[in-house]
Amino acid sequence: MTHPHDELLDKAKADIAAAGDLRSLEALRVELLGKKGRVTELLKQLSTLEGYERKAFGERVNKLKSAVADAIDARSSALQEHELQQRLSAEAIDVSLPGRGEDTGGIHPITRTIDRICTLFGELGFETVEGPEIEDDFHNFNALNIPEAHPARAMQDTFYVMNGARLLRTHTSPVQIRTMQSRQPPIRIICPGRVYRCDSDRTHSPMFHQVEGLYVAEKVTFADLKYDLQSFLSRFFERDVEALFRPSYFPFVEPGADVHMRWTQADGSQRWLELLGCGMVHPKVFEAVGIDPERYTGYAFGMGVERMAMLRYGVDDLRLFFDNDLRFLEQFR
Repeated sequence: MTHPHDELLDKAKADIAAAGDLRSLEALRVELLGKKGRVTELLKQLSTLEGYERKAFGERVNKLKSAVADAIDARSSALQEHELQQRLSAEAIDVSLPGRGEDTGGIHPITRTIDRICTLFGELGFETVEGPEIEDDFHNFNALNIPEAHPARAMQDTFYVMNGARLLRTHTSPVQIRTMQSRQPPIRIICPGRVYRCDSDRTHSPMFHQVEGLYVAEKVTFADLKYDLQSFLSRFFERDVEALFRPSYFPFVEPGADVHMRWTQADGSQRWLELLGCGMVHPKVFEAVGIDPERYTGYAFGMGVERMAMLRYGVDDLRLFFDNDLRFLEQFR
């Protein structure tokens, strides 16, 4: 004979299984397990029973209550999962669709030029090294044979900070000094980065970019310098470049030279166009960083990235690189 409690449980399970949403299920929970629910009303009958009957009745009702609660929890989980799947299906996005109306970005021509220079020198065996833009007097001037009151300091007037104790570097040569202080030859590096000088016109900017190079080893000669720079220029401009080395003065090299290339102008005429400076590292620079100038020699060079970019892309005003005019920048995408 079926017990009334079993009938109640079967009916409750059937109703719970038939609940189509969480709201209906919650109504069933209140109807069965609420303060005035059918299962709760059974527990109130315990006060009318005594002894063994009370204990047996209580155990049966508690089992009924646990079974109903478990059935509700199981159905609740199933309904929540069903609702989640419906929501995910309704909100699904087809990620295979192409983008709509989004413009692709592009590399800035200065960044593109720096990457090209580093890649070409990397193929010649040069390692790329970077350093701080805020420098001290020793690394920016003194170690490069530019003592205080030297006329070359006026040519590289810059921005001073911390009451003159620090300055914005005027070239990336301090990276060469730091590298020579931290390691012994052979050293073969290039140093790209931003530099600062008090200068501004259509071919100069207070902030611009340089790439400097340094090669230090035994028996390095000016012939090595000429070969490496000639190779780089021909590969950078993708043609045979006719280069001319004219004597020039830089405090940190001896001898020093400006490198010019034969350049065809818009009207078809030709002229020698200055590109960069170079020379053999001065012995005093080696002494400042603890390298024996009797054993090692080396060469150094430096070029302005903006000038190289202007020549490669046919830009006649350096300030265009910093105006952020999309009409200009989109040409390099």
